Amino acid sequence: MKKIICKKEYDTETATLIKKHTCGFYGDPAGYEETLYQTPAGLYFLYVCGGERSPYPQEDILRLAKAKVNEWLETH
Repeated sequence: MKKIICKKEYDTETATLIKKHTCGFYGDPAGYEETLYQTPAGLYFLYVCGGERSPYPQEDILRLAKAKVNEWLETH
């Protein structure tokens, strides 16, 4: 998936996967996945997707500030 946010490109095809977190199981309407990536330019983002009752009912890319990366890694 690719998304432009604030004139910066975030692309799961060209970024480096750092860690994936899964909550629930396949087909769980409340289940979801969060995948942390780093772009070649050093920016971080989460690729998120989930079931219809999850926090991420549609796939999306969310920017993640460098200061929040360690916090995310520690909690996932």
